Amino acid sequence: MSWECRAMQRVVMGLAVAAAAAWLSGCAGMPGPRTTGADAPSTETKDRVTASDETEAAKRARVRLELAAAYFGRGQLTTALDEVKLAIAANPTDPSAFNLRGLIYAGLGDDRLAEESFRRALQLDARDADTMQNYGWYLCQQKRYAEADAQFRQALDVPHYRAAPRTLLTQGICQARAGQWPQAEASLTRSYELDPGNPATAVNLAEVLYRRGEFERARFQMRRVNGNPDIVNAQTLWLAARIENRLGNRQGVQDFGTQLRNRFPQSPEAGAFARGQFDE
Repeated sequence: MSWECRAMQRVVMGLAVAAAAAWLSGCAGMPGPRTTGADAPSTETKDRVTASDETEAAKRARVRLELAAAYFGRGQLTTALDEVKLAIAANPTDPSAFNLRGLIYAGLGDDRLAEESFRRALQLDARDADTMQNYGWYLCQQKRYAEADAQFRQALDVPHYRAAPRTLLTQGICQARAGQWPQAEASLTRSYELDPGNPATAVNLAEVLYRRGEFERARFQMRRVNGNPDIVNAQTLWLAARIENRLGNRQGVQDFGTQLRNRFPQSPEAGAFARGQFDE
């Protein structure tokens, strides 16, 4: 696993943000279940939609989709797939079900069915920014960077899209994977501006700044992250040590290295520090 996803995955999962065992959920959020087509409430009514308005088919689909999402979140992908199949059988016009099916198939390594699922979700709702986000991340995993970036941009162009910080974070990580460092910095900086409290954004932005030689700015980000004891892990300490090494601060290197050895002695990062592999 490359540096950018390793940093994001471990920081996000350490904060107990929604994560799946086989898929980077910090990059791949899933929208809540919806009803569409014949089961969808009329757009002309002004009344509030309540449980009594839900058809039996829509209710079955919703319950199955909620179960599928729960199993997916626990990494039980085969069971999640069984449930999402039942959700689709009950309501074959719900794009959320196909979106989740795409995530599940991606996690199972079935690329053809994953892509078919995301495409079907977008056929059902061409303005579903959550599916665009997830499909973009899937394309990034396939190293189809230009196509991935197009999906992220389309998601960000959807009016009133409330998950823009997440999509900008994902876009920045993908751009870094493609070696597009200036674009990655711009995307991650914008994500940070919108959601400055997200440590995953700070870590990834610091790594990009480090790669670009912006060591003081990278130090600023990592001081914020490592200043929170609930967030600190082997990856954040190792990045901080590498930054201090670049700045020529030997005492800082030793301080972070000592924390790394004492707190995470069996980690690959502690091993890299012991070998002095700062630039690998």
